[in-house]
Amino acid sequence: MFMSKKNPEPNGNSSNINESDAEFRPSFGAAIICVLSLIIFMAVSIFFFDQKMHVAMMASLGVTLLVLKIEKCPWSKIESAIMRGGELMIPTAMILYSIGALMGAWIASGTVPMIIYWGLKIISPSVFLATACIACMLTSLATGSSWSAIGTAGVALMGVGMGLGVNPAMTAGAIVSGSAFGDKMSPLSDTTNLAPAVAEGDVFDHIKAMFFTTTPSILIALAVFLVLGFKFSGNAESETIAGILSALNENFNLNILTLIPPVLVIALAVLKKPAFPILLISGGTAALIAMIVQGYSLGELFSIMEEGFVSNTGNPDIDSLLSRGGLLNMNYTCSLGIIAMVYGGILEHLGFLEVCLERMKFVSKSVGTFVCSTVVSCIIFNIITASQYMSIILGGRLFIGEFKKKDMLPQTLSRCLEDGGTVTSLIVPWNVDGAFAGATLGVPVLSFLPFAVFNWVVPIVSITFGFLGKFQWKTGEIKSTKTYRDSLEV
Repeated sequence: MFMSKKNPEPNGNSSNINESDAEFRPSFGAAIICVLSLIIFMAVSIFFFDQKMHVAMMASLGVTLLVLKIEKCPWSKIESAIMRGGELMIPTAMILYSIGALMGAWIASGTVPMIIYWGLKIISPSVFLATACIACMLTSLATGSSWSAIGTAGVALMGVGMGLGVNPAMTAGAIVSGSAFGDKMSPLSDTTNLAPAVAEGDVFDHIKAMFFTTTPSILIALAVFLVLGFKFSGNAESETIAGILSALNENFNLNILTLIPPVLVIALAVLKKPAFPILLISGGTAALIAMIVQGYSLGELFSIMEEGFVSNTGNPDIDSLLSRGGLLNMNYTCSLGIIAMVYGGILEHLGFLEVCLERMKFVSKSVGTFVCSTVVSCIIFNIITASQYMSIILGGRLFIGEFKKKDMLPQTLSRCLEDGGTVTSLIVPWNVDGAFAGATLGVPVLSFLPFAVFNWVVPIVSITFGFLGKFQWKTGEIKSTKTYRDSLEV
């Protein structure tokens, strides 16, 4: 078995045990080979062969295991790193699977069709992109999760955009931008709590500090979406919209009860309930409404929530949009996430990243230099480890010493970690967040990347303010709950 444990030798020989217990430390050359293998295999798979990323990441994992063999790393340590990396994916997978089941239930209950129906009636094409961004901002702020916003409001808004004749890549970009804003700023978000913890700061000081880079970034994004929206001001053909509205009206009972599931999500989020039970409760409620309002049987609902909803309205656009969801349809994202987290776990727990971090350490001459270095490093870690959590943790480990030496406040570091780590994970194709967004919205990450304005403007704004010396506080300059009192201790 792959994860079998080796029994100790009966003669009591301790050589194997000593070898396993000895600290393993890879060479810098080995670390570079492993990191470059990921970049090369991914680039070849995506840009040359136009293929999915699983095999490329497995190939990179194979190269890493070969390097570990050459470096004489004991299998027990490799196995432990695999388990430690893979176990990080368990709660993530549960959230993903619950979103898949919820999506199927929301469509079957009429929730998504109801939102699309009224969205087409109310929203003007010229302001749709900005409206979509704001709607996802509010959803993710309430839930603390970009995934929840993308998997619920995002799916419905893709339908509205399609009916209004808006480019799907632009719609997806607006959805991802708004979802990232809420994920970054909500006190319920895991990354909003992780970043100040890594930086040894206070979560509310952290949120206040983020306003100075996040607010101008989202205003820039909304301005871009309004400008892009003018292009579609005359694109909505009345016949197309009428056809979609008719198809939805004929195939779904668009009862006000269908809005209960999203209201439940917002209400439970306001009450600060965890994301996983919120999704289960909303999905279960949607399934009940689907049986009562839409007339589905319990067996049909089980099938829909497991395998996804299949739309047969007769309208090809609507059928393509609504035929999605289902727990099993999250296997693509979950399997990619498992491989990525295992790979990241090996790099982290076997010391590859530690070796690279030591080579990257330097003494900065200006605040702007290490603000820039922190943000860029978090982006690079997102690309290498495929995990925003590792991006934030590793970025914090690398630069907390520099921030302490310069007597900076913890929230300046934690803000940089989110400016580089949280928002960019959604625009890396093989990152778990990017893979989820692309699969759920039905638009490849590289297609919506140029229109995910907020996600790439935030790092630029953060770095710019760093070099300008704006909002980079030292101890005593502003009121702060926590400070680096022993600033010279690393």
